[in-house]
Amino acid sequence: MPEIDPRQELIESAFNGAPLDDESSSAVFSVIEDLDKGRLRVANPPRVEGGEWTVNAWVKQSVLLYFRLTKNELMDDGVCTYLDKIPPKRDLDGVRVVPPGVARYGSHLEPGVILMPGYVNIGARVGTGSMVDTWATVGSCAQIGANVHLSGGVGIGGVLEPPSAQPVIIEEGAFIGSRCVVVEGVKVGAGAVLGANVVLTASTPIIDVTGEEERRYRGVVPPRSIVIPGVREKVFPAGTYHLPCALIIGQRSAQTDLKTSLNDALRDFEVAV
Repeated sequence: MPEIDPRQELIESAFNGAPLDDESSSAVFSVIEDLDKGRLRVANPPRVEGGEWTVNAWVKQSVLLYFRLTKNELMDDGVCTYLDKIPPKRDLDGVRVVPPGVARYGSHLEPGVILMPGYVNIGARVGTGSMVDTWATVGSCAQIGANVHLSGGVGIGGVLEPPSAQPVIIEEGAFIGSRCVVVEGVKVGAGAVLGANVVLTASTPIIDVTGEEERRYRGVVPPRSIVIPGVREKVFPAGTYHLPCALIIGQRSAQTDLKTSLNDALRDFEVAV
């Protein structure tokens, strides 16, 4: 059983109303620094294949307390001027950032990440080899695995409150197509592919239509699934309407693990990317 971080009790006490004294404030600042350096994370991946992610609620509490402890300040990076409580991230060793891409202090980008003119918020983590493409955003506390591609205009939602809530999780090797939106703690499994314009919320029906009978999921895309936007009929007193859903239309094969063949595989399923 892992040891409990000695800062946890201080953070939880302050979050529940105890005064933010020098000791608890120092704990908050050190937690945010550890998030920034990658020594700590908001949610830990499962220890065994098929296991569950573990949310560190006290770490999310630290982020919320950090907002209380900091004040808006003018910041100038030599190109742009900002007014914010949190400065842009400075520790970018091994990370490529294309202007005007911005990662906020308290986020962690592993070496090998490429951040195009997009945005990564505090508490988020982006794994090695991943790309945050142009105008893609990674919300607070989101967990992006290794070798993930977030295509242009993708919106990965932030989940700060309640602190116990699972953040959005995109597991390793996933491909998120243009203009997709993933919010409310949805988990996209390893190697999955979302075609362009898929919108996933906690309540969005995710329907596997590959078999003789449909299978329904909510809040999770199974690993290696290929997903496209869909609609389903629902009858209301005023008439029959078509509501959005997501359709699993196939499974990614071993051949599509190569980036050079991924687009070809998507075209085989007539998936826009």
